[in-house]
Amino acid sequence: MSRKIAFQGELGAFSHATAVELFPDDQPAPCVTFEQTIAAVQTGEADYAVVPVENSLYGRITDIHHILPESGLYIIGEHYLPVRMNLLGVRGATLSDIEAVQSLSVALGQCRKFIAKHKLRTINSVDTAGSAREVAEKGDRSIAAIASRFAAETYGLDVIAENIEDAAHNTTRFLIMARNPISPKPNGTKIKTTFVFRVRNVPAALYKAMGGFATNGVNMTKLESYMVGGSFTATQFYADIEGHPDDHNVKLALEELGFFSDHFKLLGIYPVADSAP
Repeated sequence: MSRKIAFQGELGAFSHATAVELFPDDQPAPCVTFEQTIAAVQTGEADYAVVPVENSLYGRITDIHHILPESGLYIIGEHYLPVRMNLLGVRGATLSDIEAVQSLSVALGQCRKFIAKHKLRTINSVDTAGSAREVAEKGDRSIAAIASRFAAETYGLDVIAENIEDAAHNTTRFLIMARNPISPKPNGTKIKTTFVFRVRNVPAALYKAMGGFATNGVNMTKLESYMVGGSFTATQFYADIEGHPDDHNVKLALEELGFFSDHFKLLGIYPVADSAP
């Protein structure tokens, strides 16, 4: 029996494409919101969730950073998806037919040069895949969608122009979430550890907490802060480090972090993605 893979968005979304890349033999399970995506795994309705956490152009995806620490789920892997925007139209349509283009505002913003060059009117929509579906349903040769090639295949559209994004380095990092953690061995394989923490309310607490990673040679690849509980004084930090908690230097760094933090939660220990930029 195939497993169910939850993702946020409609069929044909970039998250759907990622789920298929990671789990080609399993059943995709689209969800309307990130909360529903996580809940599907929490309740056992889905086996895994594939969720985006950051984009090379737009930074972190805020909703996820608030949802993950309290979800009770664990990160078991990561994946980097190059985001390639394409102009999709109904069968037989050509670029000269297109007068308007519909997509998520962020996607439209990533293709400003192409849109300006061809003097296209823009139509804001809720997402890229939904735009592709609506263009297919309308059957209007003058309206195109900006979405993935995967969306074109899903909804029977033609790719009129490909790779129309302004920035070729546009990449989204996804996490794979599960109800149970994995325990990769510290055997030389590149391992990433993700956790959240809050520092104690003492002078220079964050500086001192970070000192242990520097003195023990642990590379911290991500450190982001965000407010919790609606308070301007309660700040939680989300961190990724290279290494396994059982590695001697990582163990020392985490021990030192413990001296200056009053909350620590491990979110996952997992292999570094092969395609990491």
